[in-house]
Parts: sequence; structure tokens; C-alpha cells
Amino acid sequence: MNTLEERVVKIEERNKSVTLDKAWETSWFRRIAIALLTYVIVALFLKAIGVQNAWIAAIVPVIGYILSTLTIGFLKSWWITNQ
Repeated sequence: MNTLEERVVKIEERNKSVTLDKAWETSWFRRIAIALLTYVIVALFLKAIGVQNAWIAAIVPVIGYILSTLTIGFLKSWWITNQ
């Protein structure tokens, strides 16, 4: 059977992991990385199918993604308040 100290250490390790996961999910680094990857993939796809100005057109979904990450925080707060 686990001692109380072992259980506390396991809980602290789990809390650290959860905290790091949450920090990653809300980090600007993650948002920018996803935006850049989205831009490159969409631009290459648009270029492959012959869209004119593919590199410019690829900005649209990236802007949508960035705006959605900004709005979701507000919506989450509103949702939590209204539960």
C-alpha cells in the first residue's frame, strides 16, 4: 500500500504535468506554430491547385484561426460564469 508521502508526490507530479499541459494549450508559441504550419500547408495546397496569389490567399485561414483563439478565451469565461 502507498504511504501518504508517496501519494502526495504522485499528486504533485500529476499537477505539474497538468499545469504544463495547460500552459502549452494557452501559449502564444503554440498558437504561432499552428498558424505558421497552417499558412504553409494551405499556401502549398492552393499553389498546387493553381490558385492565383496562393501565398496571399493562405493568410485568410490563418487570420481566422488567430481570431478564434482570441475569442475562445472570452467565450470560455462567459460560459463558466453562466454555468
